[in-house]
Amino acid sequence: MTTTFEWLRTTLAQDYNLEPAALTPDASLESLGLDSLAVAELLFAVEEKFKITVAAEPPPLKTLSDVFQFIDAQIAVQHGDLTATDKFPSTSSSI
Repeated sequence: MTTTFEWLRTTLAQDYNLEPAALTPDASLESLGLDSLAVAELLFAVEEKFKITVAAEPPPLKTLSDVFQFIDAQIAVQHGDLTATDKFPSTSSSI
């Protein structure tokens, strides 16, 4: 089973032509050249891949670790895992 970080690393390497060796958890999005548009595009891919909804304005994501922890928290909250971390609480609104 692929972890969220492994999926993120593979996606960034393939879709953004980034060097896999540079894709470490502590790598900043800025140092990787990922601007706000690239992050928005990435979050659309996250929504599709993990069947989650990301709010229009997610919390600040500065590192790859922030991104995969945010994804994992959203998956847990939106798919009913009550043991989810509360570092990034759900940012989606329910209707």
